[in-house]
Amino acid sequence: MSRISRYILSELIPPLLAGVLLFTALLSFGYFFVSSQWLQGVAPGLVAQWIGYQLPDTLVKVLPMAAVLMTIVAFGRLNTDSELVAMQSGGIGLGQAGRPVAVIGLLLALLSLWLSLWVAPRANVETRSLYWDAMTGSGLSSMVGRTLDLGDGLSVYWADYDPATRRMKNVRAERWSKDDPRKVELVFAREGTFEDNLLSLSDYQAFTVNYAAAAELAAGTQQPAPATTADPAASLLALRQQAEKMNGQILSVFPAVALEDDPQKPLEIESGTSRKEALARFADAIGADDQGWNELTATLNDPQAHATDRQDAALTLSRKVALPFGNLVLALAALPFALRFGRSLGVSLGLALLASLAYYLLTALGLTLAGSATGPLALAWPWLGNVAVLLAGLLLLRRA
Repeated sequence: MSRISRYILSELIPPLLAGVLLFTALLSFGYFFVSSQWLQGVAPGLVAQWIGYQLPDTLVKVLPMAAVLMTIVAFGRLNTDSELVAMQSGGIGLGQAGRPVAVIGLLLALLSLWLSLWVAPRANVETRSLYWDAMTGSGLSSMVGRTLDLGDGLSVYWADYDPATRRMKNVRAERWSKDDPRKVELVFAREGTFEDNLLSLSDYQAFTVNYAAAAELAAGTQQPAPATTADPAASLLALRQQAEKMNGQILSVFPAVALEDDPQKPLEIESGTSRKEALARFADAIGADDQGWNELTATLNDPQAHATDRQDAALTLSRKVALPFGNLVLALAALPFALRFGRSLGVSLGLALLASLAYYLLTALGLTLAGSATGPLALAWPWLGNVAVLLAGLLLLRRA
């Protein structure tokens, strides 16, 4: 590494760190302020842990803003003090001087990509779980009266919830057969618990219902009774055969029935979604971003996954890759802004916020357009912010 590159790096690092600290503090304070009315009496340690769990997702959002601030502050000062002119006089062009910006931007992109796909999803789940279970103590109360998809074809409903005992009341669980869409396993329970990936139901009644057989049974009941004959034995035999046939049809409608009122013998059902994941997805009006690389690629590679689910997974993966590389794009695109306007810290901070806001608005527009598109075009729209900002930066650089 040349002396010039080391010098420029020494100019870039301080505003980058200051930007990360400043924007992270502002965003974290915003999270705390919005939720502060429900956090009265909560131990400070829990609040600190809750804010800490939000840091990975917060960093993914603030690193692009810090990258813009880094470039504008550093190169704005170099330009104001005519140091860039001195470098050009010595044969060092803007492209060579900007290489450290590209290196830091790429490192920030890789860091943000790792956080976005591997760290933030798990941290987001822990954030929501800690908030609802430990900090507010509401637990599963916010999901009362809703039918929730817990994965693996399992849907669960509960009419009431006791936060003190963490027990659900009047629970209904159902799981439809993958092989026969008209066959379902139904469980009605007076009480139940949901811990980790285990649903434990007590005082329950379990039924397996075949609705195709039910339709046949309904059609059979409309058939006329067997005609009576002069021979009583023959008539009795015909009635007995009809009763046996109907009994067989009833058994085919309900191939399995289990009744258990002993609370010491609960029915345990494995769910594809854990309690923490359920809180992250369903407790708030807007679910947490809990899908990472493993979950997204599993959906994409699942031959039984619905085409819509695979498209959503591909779109989410495209978004989670596009945003981290916004660090590199914004860091480089900020160079012409630094040469034109980076004359003071206040102006630099304002430009960083405006450029970041424009980038996020364009990215949001791209995601909106992606929702109404299909195929490769839908996967390209999340990159709208990156492409637009890069083109704007190149255009301004030519005029600088």
